[in-house]
Amino acid sequence: MPIKIPGGLPARAILDSERIFALEKPEAERQRVRPLKMVILNLMPKKIETETQLLRLISKSPLQVEIDFMKTSTHESTHVSADHLVKFYEPLESFADNYYDGLIVTGAPVEHLSFEQVDYWDEFRRILDWAASHVFSTMYLCWGAMGALHHRYGVRKVDLDEKLFGVFPQFLQDEYCFLTNGFDEIALQPHSRVAGVEERDLAAHPELQVLTWGPESGPGLISTRDFSEVFALGHWEYGKYTLAEEYERDMKRGLTNVPFPRNYFPHDDPSTAPLFSWRAHANLLWRNWLNWVYQMTPYDLIEVPDLRAQGKLGTDHVVRHAPCPPREDGFRPFLHDGYGLIVR
Repeated sequence: MPIKIPGGLPARAILDSERIFALEKPEAERQRVRPLKMVILNLMPKKIETETQLLRLISKSPLQVEIDFMKTSTHESTHVSADHLVKFYEPLESFADNYYDGLIVTGAPVEHLSFEQVDYWDEFRRILDWAASHVFSTMYLCWGAMGALHHRYGVRKVDLDEKLFGVFPQFLQDEYCFLTNGFDEIALQPHSRVAGVEERDLAAHPELQVLTWGPESGPGLISTRDFSEVFALGHWEYGKYTLAEEYERDMKRGLTNVPFPRNYFPHDDPSTAPLFSWRAHANLLWRNWLNWVYQMTPYDLIEVPDLRAQGKLGTDHVVRHAPCPPREDGFRPFLHDGYGLIVR
């Protein structure tokens, strides 16, 4: 089924070229279904690029999804035209009385700052507090995930010694989990961040579960037991060339501490095209999430606050599966020849 987007959204042309079915409002309203209502809080500087990445993933669901876009009022974006923001984005105040099946909160290039140093931190917290009573399930990405974990559960952000940059293996922690249903035992996930989360803080909250974990990247996917909040510390939404573009951008800036993207270019040769090695798991995660929301969300979204207050938002399965440790034989895949391509 198609995604329902605002008329004139620039991402429409790209989606059409990729044979992704997108409808604008008049076309969508002729289909006699109740679409999932989603709102995207886009904190990334390149708004249009991020819109396209997320809509590409959302479109893979067989469900019709209606999209709104939210912006912060306390931060002025400089990498997108003011006309684009005025035409397609609204601040929290415009959504205050709306209810949604899902909220998507993107990352932001501010993980090197303390949360209190981010100019929109207070507004970010207000948005999360609004979502707690107006949104059925929220997907947080990268810095958005770190900020939400800190605000909602007191999980500390930890600065890394070196930027985690590249594509890293994640071990599946629970094969029975609805969100990772169908995942291979090892999933590849792009990362581009200079901070992570304190794993001891996660372990102190039994309502949180780590769904994928990597020996180099740590937790990659975390969720609440009832899936009302999902936290992806990596960037499964990234396109094939996103890491390459980030690397080229930083090199052109003359930065001296730019790490080379690991496990990305075959044979570590940036003149070759990178392999798009995470696309299947990205599509599967988002399809699973949208499917779960569709199955569990109330038909009338105004019921969301009462369901949350009663602790009946989603499902919290009684069966607990202990997190899987790394393999006893110490196997760490994809550590040869820059991409796991073993030359003999």
